Amino acid sequence: MFPPLFAMTALSRRQLIGLLLLTLMWGLNWPVMKLALRELSPLYFRALTMGLGALALAWYFGARGLPMLPRGERQWRDVVVLGLPNILGWHALSIIGVAHLPAGRAATLGFTMPVWTVLLGVLFYGERLTGRLVLAVAAVLAGIALLLGNELAQLAGSPLGIAWMQGAALSWALGTIWMRRAHLTMPAETLVVWMMVLSALVIAALALWLEPPQNWHFSAVMWVVLVWTVLINYGAAQVVWFALARALPPATSAMSVMAVPLIGTLSAPLVIGEWPHWQDMAAMVCVVVAIGAVLLRRD
Repeated sequence: MFPPLFAMTALSRRQLIGLLLLTLMWGLNWPVMKLALRELSPLYFRALTMGLGALALAWYFGARGLPMLPRGERQWRDVVVLGLPNILGWHALSIIGVAHLPAGRAATLGFTMPVWTVLLGVLFYGERLTGRLVLAVAAVLAGIALLLGNELAQLAGSPLGIAWMQGAALSWALGTIWMRRAHLTMPAETLVVWMMVLSALVIAALALWLEPPQNWHFSAVMWVVLVWTVLINYGAAQVVWFALARALPPATSAMSVMAVPLIGTLSAPLVIGEWPHWQDMAAMVCVVVAIGAVLLRRD
C-alpha cells in the first residue's frame, strides 16, 4: 500500500481534486466516528456501517461490470487471510481506540502504520535496516511517549486507548505486508468488498456478545453521521481511492497519508469540540516526520 517513493510527477486537475477530497474524507472521518459513539457503541457502529458500505460498494462495482464473487478455494482463502489484519483487525481495534481517546489523538496513533510496516519487514521478512528507519521508529516512540504521558497525567485519561490504537496500526501494517506479497487472482475491488462483508459479520457477532443492547432511535445528527460513514467513508472514499491508486504518483500518496492526522486533529474542535493539547501537536509532528522518513525517498 505504501511502496518506496520516487520523484513527484504532475497531477491532472481531476486527480488533484480527487486526492484532496480523499484526504479530507479520511481526515474528517476521525471526529465523525467520535460523534457517532455518543449514541451507538463501537462494535455495533462498525458492524452496521461496514456492512452497509460493503453492499453499496458491491452494487457500484458490480454495475461497472466487475466480477463480485470470489471463485475457488484460493480466492476465498485470500479474502479470509488478508481480511483478518487489513479489515477486521484494523477496523475493530481502531474503533475501540477512538472510543477511549480524542479523535485527533487516535488518528495520529493510527497513522503510525507505515513505520510499523517497514519495521515488521525488517524484523520478519529480511528487509534492510536503514538509518532513516531508526529515525522513524525513534520519532514514533517519542510521539507515543508524549501522548501516553499526557493520558497518565489526566484523571480521566485512558492509556489503554493508546494500546488499542497501536494494536490497530500493527494489524494494518501486517496486513499491508501480506497484501504486497499476495498473488491475487481476483480484482482488488472484489477482495475489499468481501473482506468488509466477512469482517462486518464477525464484528456484529462480537457486538452481540460483548456490548449491551442498543437504542436504535437516533438523533438527526446521528442519521447524518451514519449516512456519511456508509456513503462517504466506506463508499465514495473507496471509489476515489481505487480510481486514483493505479495512476497516482506514489510520493503524492505519502503526502496524503501524512495529511490525514493533521486534518483529523484540526477538524476535531469544529466537529466535536475536542481541542488538542500541545502534546497532540508535538506527537503529530513526530509521526509526520516518521512517515516522511520511511516513505519519501531522496532524489
